[in-house]
Amino acid sequence: MEYAAMEALALLDLAGKVVKAKEIIGAALARFGADNMALAVTGGKDSTLMLGLFREVGALPELIFIDEGDGFVEINDQMERLKKEWGISVTVLRNDDLLGSGRALGEKVLVADLSEENRAELLKLDFSGEEFPFDPESPEGNHLTKTVPLKAYLRASGKTALATAIRWDEHESRLSEEFESPREDPAHTRVHPLLHFAERDIWDATFAREIPFCALYRQGYRSLGTKSGTVRNDDVPAWEQDLENTPERAGRGQDKEAAMEQLRALGYM
Repeated sequence: MEYAAMEALALLDLAGKVVKAKEIIGAALARFGADNMALAVTGGKDSTLMLGLFREVGALPELIFIDEGDGFVEINDQMERLKKEWGISVTVLRNDDLLGSGRALGEKVLVADLSEENRAELLKLDFSGEEFPFDPESPEGNHLTKTVPLKAYLRASGKTALATAIRWDEHESRLSEEFESPREDPAHTRVHPLLHFAERDIWDATFAREIPFCALYRQGYRSLGTKSGTVRNDDVPAWEQDLENTPERAGRGQDKEAAMEQLRALGYM
């Protein structure tokens, strides 16, 4: 999208941004059909708002949640709350070959013990070592725990579209995204209804619509990743922080942040 168009969308008031998001959602549902779409939920503020807007627009696609093996209890609590209050069901995706019955952070992962598919995916990251420490926030861990099960799900389900809650202002690697963009391996379309929202917009819309949100945001977290790889940005609630002048993802694992372009090229959100 051209910069001028992006800037114009960013300058819309909150009501205008919500209208645009609902237009994108409605168009995607009309084009692909709810049965042929999936909606990625994480328990975070952005995907919960996106889910709330989908509920306002029409039929819900299948909801998917990726278990990365090192999640916050508060995220699980948020997901259970959404299931109870909104009457939703969620399909959990997991790389069982890697995670097994559970792995400890830093535990040695022997590449030779992994499946052929996982070994092939590591080569796509240009990783040729014999072992690596388990860390879902590392490039290797992120790719295997998130992207690999996501792609396996898309291949098995035959879904032709996936809605995610990424935003332009989150990370420079997302600035080139369109509201709808094609993907390969497997072939599908990514739908991004909240691209034009700023972090402040997310909170304003969340409070205006009384959207339930994860308790971690009250503790000063702004962007939620793994339990071991995420720290609080400040001691005050997320929405009371200087959102416009401080980085939202400063509390996330920076190895993965630095490799974001490569990870997204391989299918990460």
